Amino acid sequence: MEHLEAGALLAAWEAGLASDDRGRALLLHGLARPGAGAGELLSVPVGRRDAELFAVRRALFGAELEVRADCAECGEEMEFSFDAAGLGTDGPGATQDGTVRIEEGEWTVEFRLPTPDDLAAAGTVPGDRARAALLARCVVRAERGGGPVTGPDLPEPVQRRIAAASEASDPLADVTLNVACPACGKATRAELDIASYLWAELDAWARDTLLDVHLLATAYGWSEPEILALSPLRRRYYLELCADA
Repeated sequence: MEHLEAGALLAAWEAGLASDDRGRALLLHGLARPGAGAGELLSVPVGRRDAELFAVRRALFGAELEVRADCAECGEEMEFSFDAAGLGTDGPGATQDGTVRIEEGEWTVEFRLPTPDDLAAAGTVPGDRARAALLARCVVRAERGGGPVTGPDLPEPVQRRIAAASEASDPLADVTLNVACPACGKATRAELDIASYLWAELDAWARDTLLDVHLLATAYGWSEPEILALSPLRRRYYLELCADA
């Protein structure tokens, strides 16, 4: 992750200010895969993308995350630490190209793991049709009793098997934490959206960095590239000298 230098991070942040959540996730993913085009990034399974976003987060800010959530039982605001050091490995059931094969009764289905593009497309149809839309995009091949089936209306047990296999093969597609509330003791579930989390951190870092640039440029007359080339430690030291002057 040596390519994650300040200039590239600020460029991604600046582009993301005018974008929505989907666009920001794409920009952040681009930090993990420098040089990759939008087509390549949007074809990566969601969990694998998020594994790469966790890797970016660890490289920039460390493995420990501070997570906030409200207790679903009593509404208590909770804040806790989450160690993401172990996240980021591929699921055991997916092939290299992200396809998974399941068998259920007389059915054999091969499907690919959902990508951000698939989820965005499924999100454009009414909620009661979203799952069918997602299956229509992701099922590569279906057979019933050894014969190919075109445009199958997959039975519910087959759909459940696909959902389970997808979760097992791409586990980071849905990171949900179970937390015990310190106030009422009940367990509550907290979803961790690494794309939104990382964007919030990048936004805070960028604003602090630009303030540093402003202060040092004012005090020393240095350019932005010159200031960004300083190590964080040296930059902080010069800022302390400015404050003491």
